[in-house]
Amino acid sequence: MLTRLSIRNIVLIEALDLDFGDGLGVLTGETGAGKSILLDALGLVLGNRADSGLLRAGEDQASVTASFEFDRLPPAVRAILAEADLDIEPGEPLIIKRRLKADGASKAFVNDQPVGAALLRELAPHLVELHGQHDDRGLVNPRGHRLLLDRFARADAAGVDAAWQTWRAADAELVAAREALAQASADRDLLLAHLAELTALEPLQGEEEQLAGARSAMQKGERLSDDLAELQRLWAGSDSALASLRSAARRLDRIAGEHPLLGEALAALDRAVIEASEAEDKLERAGEALAHDPAALDRIETRLFDLRAAARKHGCTVDDLAHRMREMRLTLDAIEGGEAGLGALEVAASAAATDYRDRAEALSARRAEAAIRLDRAVAGELAPLKLDAAQFQTSVARLPEDRWGPGGVDAVEFLISTNPGAPFAPLAKIASGGELSRFILALKVALAEEGGAATVIFDEIDRGVGGAVASAIGDRLARLAHGGQGGGQLLAVTHSPQVAARGQQHYVIAKSSEGTVTRTSVHLLDANGRQEEIARMLSGAEITAEARAQADRLLEGV
Repeated sequence: MLTRLSIRNIVLIEALDLDFGDGLGVLTGETGAGKSILLDALGLVLGNRADSGLLRAGEDQASVTASFEFDRLPPAVRAILAEADLDIEPGEPLIIKRRLKADGASKAFVNDQPVGAALLRELAPHLVELHGQHDDRGLVNPRGHRLLLDRFARADAAGVDAAWQTWRAADAELVAAREALAQASADRDLLLAHLAELTALEPLQGEEEQLAGARSAMQKGERLSDDLAELQRLWAGSDSALASLRSAARRLDRIAGEHPLLGEALAALDRAVIEASEAEDKLERAGEALAHDPAALDRIETRLFDLRAAARKHGCTVDDLAHRMREMRLTLDAIEGGEAGLGALEVAASAAATDYRDRAEALSARRAEAAIRLDRAVAGELAPLKLDAAQFQTSVARLPEDRWGPGGVDAVEFLISTNPGAPFAPLAKIASGGELSRFILALKVALAEEGGAATVIFDEIDRGVGGAVASAIGDRLARLAHGGQGGGQLLAVTHSPQVAARGQQHYVIAKSSEGTVTRTSVHLLDANGRQEEIARMLSGAEITAEARAQADRLLEGV
């Protein structure tokens, strides 16, 4: 609910602070007094295009601030603010401010936090619903008609939305599974060939390191073969150094007892024989280890080449080839399992489609029944509003399957025929400004709309009518306000004394001039002020006693 509007330097308004309450508030004043300025200012703070032409002459900056009772706003407002990371504590007001500069630049704030004008435009439909002479939003816009009919029907539109989302998700999962399976199946032959190749190769963990070591040893043996052969010749045979040492040790052993030094010499010679024998043993083992076998070397190098070529082919190390084989086996298993799982996904998608269709058909039937009731309800409101020659029709048309969606299988649009025999057409195309406003009023009364904007404004809904029709308009505006529809707050810009008399708050808009300076002001009227203003509306420039008496009768009849 709009609680306060503060305007600074907008067109003819220098400074204005207005407080608003529940129920029906009416704004009156002479033609040209500046009622449209208030609506322009409200439009600016709700995200309309910043126009430097709104700036008061001689000023370099203007501002408009609107305050709303946050706890009574529709839930969508809180959701939008949360999406924008703006939190408002319970009991705090929602305060929106827009500043405008002479160059057309503007800044917007929500509770002192800077925001973009786009956020204000997103909030606007939930804060203020404006119906005027050039209304192209709200009830006129067919995009909202289906939702309004569903509310009127008390239909399970949310269930259809949820069923649609479930169907789409199941269908998307099925499509993805089919694509993945098709791709995997296309790769199956290649996987089988690769797996057969690696299975035949039988790569082992650590095998590359072992083969590389053996090859390196054989290559060294090939290089050292001549030296090893010469060393074996020197240590082998009857005339080798070791044979000579052993012969000398045997001879010395026969005479060692003849002198202590000979015993010591024998001990030293024995040690030399032992060391030389160890050297001979190590030479033999080295020769075996470094033995050069051309055929074995060729087999090792071929094996290394095959392993390393396979690793390059599969983009991994030789040691990872065994792991790659396991992955291939798992992929092949998944292909086989995927074929079985595809059937389950097809069953789930089919069940979700059936559930959506069943719910959507039930919703469509409920809409058709509600459309008949709504048409009757609106028809009952048309005659008192001087629209008795007109007809209203709620069109519920079946959509082609490719246009089904979360809202169901129907397109819903409100149509009117303004004259007997004339074809039905959209509201905005065939109704004049005054007729359109009265049609909207009839619709709002018939719909008993829930969840609409917090504040509803009717701009000159009574244009071109008077007497009983104006009284009917005032009566319906008051019923909407007291019934809590439209957020429980309605504001009406009116030229009709019958409408003005129904207001719980009455504001008069006046224009005054001092020399070359013209100002627009707005004042909340007390009881006496209301009598005088309604008398002026009844009689014109000269307020007569009869006009005052008639004004009293209008006010007493409320």
